[in-house]
Amino acid sequence: MKRSILATGIALMMIVSCQQKPENNDKATERTFVAGIDSNGYNNLTEDQEAVIVGKGTERPFSGEYVKDMGEGLYVCARCNEPLYTSKTKFDGHCGWPSFDEEITGKVKRLPDPDGMRTEIQCEKCGAHLGHVFLGEGFTAKDTRHCVNSVSLKFIPAAEVKSKSQS
Repeated sequence: MKRSILATGIALMMIVSCQQKPENNDKATERTFVAGIDSNGYNNLTEDQEAVIVGKGTERPFSGEYVKDMGEGLYVCARCNEPLYTSKTKFDGHCGWPSFDEEITGKVKRLPDPDGMRTEIQCEKCGAHLGHVFLGEGFTAKDTRHCVNSVSLKFIPAAEVKSKSQS
């Protein structure tokens, strides 16, 4: 009984720790869109992607496309297509969002979150909000969990990555 209460408490803490209220960002409404690319040269975003990537919101836990294992491949930024994570670093963090224990070197920047308690992660290239990074939880040998919103990512299967690199 005590174990199930403890497990439930830990799960709730993890869900709450990843959630963040979206900020009001007027820049999002100033952008124009043309044929799949916006005026900044980035991919057009859905309303949900805009709320997370630009507005720094959070998608509902367990609702994202990439929570479950997607197989071997590459996770790129949904806004600028920059490679961010490989499937080799993905693990089940049981938190409701895709979890990775390591980013591709130099592709993800860490910033103090306005709440003063967490560390935000962003795409180094375009500044897209990805989620948060947590240290010291003990899930992997690297002791790191990048808690990433699925809408901030696009998955490219390994076969497609290989065919693009050979062209």
